[in-house]
Amino acid sequence: MNKSANIVIVGGGLNGCALSLALASAGLSSIVIDKLPLDDRTMGQFDGRSYALALASVRLLTAVGIWADISNNAQPMLEIKVTDGRAGEGPSPFWMHFDHAEIEDGPMGHMVEDRFLRRAFVKAMTASDKIRHLSNQEVVGQHIADGRAIIELTNGETCTGEIIVGVDGRKSGTAQRSGISRSFKDYGQTALVAAIGHEKPHNGIAHQFFMPAGPLAILPLTGNRSSIVWAESHARAQDLSDLSDNEFIDQLRPAFGNFLGKIHLAGARFSYPLNKTLAERMVAERVALVGDAAHGIHPIAGQGLNQGLRDVAALAQVLSEAARRGEDIGASEVLARYEDWRRFDRTVLAAATDSFNSLFSNDNPAIRLVRDLGMGVINAAPGLRRGFVREAAGLTGDLPKLLRGQQL
Repeated sequence: MNKSANIVIVGGGLNGCALSLALASAGLSSIVIDKLPLDDRTMGQFDGRSYALALASVRLLTAVGIWADISNNAQPMLEIKVTDGRAGEGPSPFWMHFDHAEIEDGPMGHMVEDRFLRRAFVKAMTASDKIRHLSNQEVVGQHIADGRAIIELTNGETCTGEIIVGVDGRKSGTAQRSGISRSFKDYGQTALVAAIGHEKPHNGIAHQFFMPAGPLAILPLTGNRSSIVWAESHARAQDLSDLSDNEFIDQLRPAFGNFLGKIHLAGARFSYPLNKTLAERMVAERVALVGDAAHGIHPIAGQGLNQGLRDVAALAQVLSEAARRGEDIGASEVLARYEDWRRFDRTVLAAATDSFNSLFSNDNPAIRLVRDLGMGVINAAPGLRRGFVREAAGLTGDLPKLLRGQQL
């Protein structure tokens, strides 16, 4: 049995769902192939995962019609405080403070739990007659024939479209089957992720504390809760993962500090290795890559999902404009426009996060002095601060329509 649509999306994660809705808003049909069962995507319990959505990403979610279902469970990020130091010793006297009041657009972003995002996506996809969601299915092959892209599934069925979009992560099978190679760099770090309950209110302030082994991000959730992303060496992270919940909190407390009072776990813990992986190309014959399939970066700037949504916005606009002009949306010259649009942004961000991690994840006294003085200079310069706030909000660069809150 063959299923057909304008676009076949391989990957049912957040970026794949967002792309299907963006395309549907422009009248383009898609098939979303998701290897996970639908129940796994719509589970109601909190598993600890949360995302920092930049203001531009919130505008995209508004434009595709799901922000209204999420907003009541979203925590605005009003300030960001960046400090340097060692666990148990407190921060250095040099720091950076970014306030959303320095721009006129509202909060820099919002923190949203994974469960609320996924349920909103699935609800909107189910309601759309332009989207077919195939859950609990995996791709076993792909090929191009007669100007069409064809996907073969584990159940023996095929899906056909004018283009295949790989949104299938850092080990993208879509990229491999298309002959797209990728570079890889292991940072020697593992991210420990958890939700933490605390005694005092966070007041919508996000904290980034740079320690010798790696950064600790403390990101505000609704209520007296925060999400942490704690980077440690692989060995240290494994030891921490093996601890009981109470023992884990005891180890976290010196790094977390006491500025929010007593702390406790408020959700599940999980971890993942930190690396950089960049696809050599973002497109091939009737294939485009989006999100981590194209560029997996260090979470030090909290831009992973936001960069994927920038890909979504750019690709959806390129394809919708090509369709309106009567072009073959899978043609190489059309896909080249998408790659050209995203090339500079993805290259710069990958290099920047790589450099930030090298600069801040070490305990060299000379480097510590340079970075602390640099933070002090930035904090004392209103123009530089405003630039960083706009960057964090996703408002810089050549923004696609969806990231400006406009319909396609």
